[in-house]
Amino acid sequence: MTLRLRTAHTADLAPAELRAVRTLLDDAFEGDFSEEDWDHTLGGVHALVHDDTGLAAHGAVVQRRVLHHGRSLRTGYVEGVAVRADVRRQGLGGRVMAALEGVIDRAYALGALSATHEGEGLYASRGWQPWPGRIHAFSPGSPDGVVHLPDEEVWLFLRPASAGALDPAYELVFDWRDGDVL
Repeated sequence: MTLRLRTAHTADLAPAELRAVRTLLDDAFEGDFSEEDWDHTLGGVHALVHDDTGLAAHGAVVQRRVLHHGRSLRTGYVEGVAVRADVRRQGLGGRVMAALEGVIDRAYALGALSATHEGEGLYASRGWQPWPGRIHAFSPGSPDGVVHLPDEEVWLFLRPASAGALDPAYELVFDWRDGDVL
């Protein structure tokens, strides 16, 4: 089987490629991939692995802002990581993550992602570390403009090169977005 890895910005993906990515994500997340989730996946750099039958794996890194201890950090946030069911456990998720990690390391102060239970082993095996501190987000519906996200704290992972520079005594405050904030 021939595997081809390609990285491209959303703007450089043809409509047919974007449809293939959306189909892969819908299948991989068994219908639990919302329009907001799709929107979160767009606007950054995508890593796509194709095999002889089509799109086999995908992931994207998009820019977000995270406040930590008085600093606004340009954050490469990983979204939409999925591998087609018939080629799982063959290292394709690792190839996607290696490409995205390269983008994060070269372009961002911080790398972050929200893991699923199924994906957490992949990220941990690549050295991503769970964030031990508190997580908040700016919220237009909150009286003080910020809301605590305790249910998300167990799933947030950080890229190890950037995680060491952060102090878990101070929360991470993510920018607001529709749907799931993380």
